[in-house]
Amino acid sequence: MSDNDRELSLIEKAERRLREQGEGKTSTPSTSSGFERTQVDARVADQPDSAPKPDSEAVQVAAHDANGVEAGPAEQAPLHPLPDVPPPPPDLKPDSDRYVELNLAHLREQGFVTAGSERTQVAEEFRMIKRPLLANAFGRGADLVDQGNLVMVTSAKSGEGKTFTAVNLAISIAMEMDKTVLLVDADVGRSRVHEILGTPMGPGLIDLLLDDKLDVGDVMIKTNIPKLRVVPMGKYHPHANELLASEDMLRLTKELAERYPDRMVIFDSPPLLLTSEASVLGGLLGQVVFVVESEKTLHGAVNDALALLDHSKPIGLVLNKMRSSLISRYAGYGYGYGYGYSYAKQGNDQPAQGSAA
Repeated sequence: MSDNDRELSLIEKAERRLREQGEGKTSTPSTSSGFERTQVDARVADQPDSAPKPDSEAVQVAAHDANGVEAGPAEQAPLHPLPDVPPPPPDLKPDSDRYVELNLAHLREQGFVTAGSERTQVAEEFRMIKRPLLANAFGRGADLVDQGNLVMVTSAKSGEGKTFTAVNLAISIAMEMDKTVLLVDADVGRSRVHEILGTPMGPGLIDLLLDDKLDVGDVMIKTNIPKLRVVPMGKYHPHANELLASEDMLRLTKELAERYPDRMVIFDSPPLLLTSEASVLGGLLGQVVFVVESEKTLHGAVNDALALLDHSKPIGLVLNKMRSSLISRYAGYGYGYGYGYSYAKQGNDQPAQGSAA
């Protein structure tokens, strides 16, 4: 065995052994299934109130080197997720395109939906959230929403899970077979998309609005989730909120709706009660997803924020951080989803809870 082989960890050796199996160099029938369970068990073990279940086959895979020699007990590696980074998108142009390789394992540990991950409760709930949005944008019939492929994700105030919802929704839509998605960081007062995804902060949306020589493609970032593109916030500007209500923003939204008619564009926007420009932005987009933090956001704040929106547009309400014992083994939070608009019947000083709509 060469010096390079000695430097490989047991996990890397197992990965190489699997690759050799696919090339016909080995014929162990159960290696692939064991490799997959190694990833699943480690992810579940990272969640609270959960313990890893023994999987002798998975341990067996990690405990063999590339030559099929079983390692001793002291050498057996613990079950950890293996890197699952997809290749760059096939349309990537290395010389001209901006590209960022997202850390999917880290995103998954933080509770985000990731392509190729197991069917968690969170993943299932975001499938439910995206279905009416996709139907309004691309469904058949006369009920299609004007500019329905442009979706605003907002909330009444900060800290309710708006950006978490926007990122999860974008990734979930990117997993569709025939849809691509563009995630735009339009929360110009409290940008967090770049922190979550590890993308550069600029150039981005603000630069696009200030410089008429820039094109959307100049600021768009491609990722290793092949159907996910990101437009970051861009450089700081003292009148960034005013730019969201400008003629340039109107021009940009029309361009995005018409230039990419088969693409969903998700805008992570400012909270409605923190800046008046947020409601103006909502008027430029076709659909709204309104995030409410369960047991914390007051009904009065929800009512005041919803009153700022155009009620002729579809408004979906997401009840975020809803405690549920049924999903505590995953992220500890649940999502209620309702479609339409209605005022809360309880007092304005009561926190939102129960059904979202």
